[in-house]
Amino acid sequence: MMNQTKQTERLKKLLPVVFTLAWPTMLEELMQTAVQYIDTAMVGQLGTDATAAVGSTTTVNWLIGTTVYAFGVGFLALISQALGAGEQARAKRASAQSVLMVLLTGCLFTALTVWLSSFVPAWMQVAPALRPLAARYFLIVYLPMLPRAASMIFGTVLRAAGDTKTPMRVGVGVNLLNVVLNLLLIYQTRTVSLFGVRFTMWGAGLGVTGAALASAISFTLGGIAITLALFRHPTVSPKGYSIRPDRAVLRPFMRVALPNMAQRFTTSLGYVVFASMINSLGDVSTAAHTVANTVESAFYIPGYGMQAAAATLTGNAIGMCDRQRQKDLSTLIILIEVAMMVLTGGLLFVFAPQMVRLFSQDARVIALGSTVLRMVACSEPIYGISIVVEGMLQGAGKTKAPFVFNVIGMWGVRILGTLICIRRLGGGLVSAWGCMIAHNLLLCLLFVLYYRKLERTSFNGQDSHLSGVL
Repeated sequence: MMNQTKQTERLKKLLPVVFTLAWPTMLEELMQTAVQYIDTAMVGQLGTDATAAVGSTTTVNWLIGTTVYAFGVGFLALISQALGAGEQARAKRASAQSVLMVLLTGCLFTALTVWLSSFVPAWMQVAPALRPLAARYFLIVYLPMLPRAASMIFGTVLRAAGDTKTPMRVGVGVNLLNVVLNLLLIYQTRTVSLFGVRFTMWGAGLGVTGAALASAISFTLGGIAITLALFRHPTVSPKGYSIRPDRAVLRPFMRVALPNMAQRFTTSLGYVVFASMINSLGDVSTAAHTVANTVESAFYIPGYGMQAAAATLTGNAIGMCDRQRQKDLSTLIILIEVAMMVLTGGLLFVFAPQMVRLFSQDARVIALGSTVLRMVACSEPIYGISIVVEGMLQGAGKTKAPFVFNVIGMWGVRILGTLICIRRLGGGLVSAWGCMIAHNLLLCLLFVLYYRKLERTSFNGQDSHLSGVL
């Protein structure tokens, strides 16, 4: 009883620390999701073809974005552990190397996406009539890849230093700008009524191309803003430190980043294959899948907000060689996560049809999208656990095992299962989402079992500075 009382007191003390780090990330995710909702709704007003053209390359966007973000995870582990150990100079050296990574990845992916833009719609089995539009959208959105890489990597560096508010502010500004530019670039000049006042609003009438330009401009300004914020930051500013390759930083960085990059690349490639199979089912299934993915993303906000806090705080605890603090954090964060995801999962189940109607008026899309959303709503709390456990592993620099788990789940369950259901058994979108849910459940089981093993055997003082077993 005494031990339980002490643990309760420790958890109460950690609660404000967790939420101080988590709430800005949650708000940032909320704003990004809100803008994604608005983007989808605005494009949806142009018709199902426009929604399908934009949504058909969404998973390729994930493939590129998550691969770049993996470099941020490597710096997150290094910097959070360095600061936990009180080694600010080492944290700044790592921050300087993040500048080098932004330059390399930004230039590389700009060239790659420009080259691939005309091929991606065909690979995704987009209807031939929609391929030119989808290719143009993809090209424009990914031209500013350098500032996009800066936003992802520098934002993670700031979060590793415990600063989640700056990325939030930049993200909110970017998303608000995106909405304004959408209004101006997507639609024709028109008469608008606002609070009973009617006025003429200029519009470029560029449709899907306008939506792409709005995103590209917003991404560019956001990348500039986050770069300026990093160089002004008192704890992790790279000013005065060389961006030439530093082996002492890059070797441990690569041990964390490369497995995470491989994980994100292979799983995101799986998303591409998964979406390609769904696109082959026709425009209604593609539109329903796109809308359902958009709706579902809002209900993962608590998970990804808590993941950011879990990663930073776990890295700090390991840097301090404080095993008890690390165990208390894992207990508290998982409890909070489950409670929040039970709530959001319940809301998603109840309001699925209303949410889908925000983005499509097609009765077939509404019915199909609502069905798959209610299916996935039941698995939200379980998936939420895997999200935060993965965050803890990122903070600890343990990325090899998650890579293996994600490859098994994605390719052995989701892709193979969907292939069998669609190509062999004649199933549709419902069966494909059933395979996706099975994949998520398996991930949760594997992550929890692995993390419990680490708590028993590996999370000790020797783990700091990324010298653990995996």
